Amino acid sequence: MEPVGSIAGSNARDDARAVANVAAQRTGTLRGRQSECESLDGLLADAASGTSRVVVLRGEAGVGKSALLRYAGERASGWRRVSVVGVEAEMELAYSGLHQLCAPMLANLESLPAPQRDALATVFGISSGTAPDPFLVGLATLTLLAEEAERLPLLCLVDDAQWLDQASAQILGFVSRRLLAERVALVAAARTGAGEHVLDGLPELPVDGLRESDARTLLLENLPGPVDAPVFEQIVAECHGNPLALLELPRARSPAGLAGGFSLLDSLPMPGRIEQS
Repeated sequence: MEPVGSIAGSNARDDARAVANVAAQRTGTLRGRQSECESLDGLLADAASGTSRVVVLRGEAGVGKSALLRYAGERASGWRRVSVVGVEAEMELAYSGLHQLCAPMLANLESLPAPQRDALATVFGISSGTAPDPFLVGLATLTLLAEEAERLPLLCLVDDAQWLDQASAQILGFVSRRLLAERVALVAAARTGAGEHVLDGLPELPVDGLRESDARTLLLENLPGPVDAPVFEQIVAECHGNPLALLELPRARSPAGLAGGFSLLDSLPMPGRIEQS
């Protein structure tokens, strides 16, 4: 059987790429993510009109949550954008994630009511004092975001929320539940299997694997070289529509193994394969 992606099969691959590119240009969305992108567009439209919106994207590692965050950021043209990325090594550092969120806005700290200003200044080490009441820290963060949104609509992007320190996750949840008529949108991404309880109780948007047709197109577009048809089929089946797995796992195999049909996927669970690759 002739390898997928060989010279004889290049026309089919080129046709698939062309169809996918046209579809992406028409919709302006990520491949296979039209529904999710439409939800994010609606969230941004609501926030821009004065109704704050919050959503937590939940899905397995590599399923495309970060790509959806980038999409939201790109769609928020003319907005004020701030980003937070959870870092596993900083999970024991209280308020480290919150500092990422608030640091770009600390020039407005003096405009906050004195108790709120002192609470944030203390947790960020700007001034000395006893540990403030977390309620005051939450109020201060809410006020800071609301004041920033008076100038421009504000988009807060939180990636890898499962690695946020507990204090920051608590404050983000507090703020998210109290955003009402501010022009603020908060979009967070959390990994299933690691962050089920992070930002719990907030509106969620599940992010699942791609449909098989989209998965095949993505794989065809990004093959590193010829791939034997049975190996191609096994990759599609084993990846379960996970975009990162579709992109990375073939690159971890030798060209000869892929083209000759000798490269079989191992028994390591999918998240482990992705991390290993």
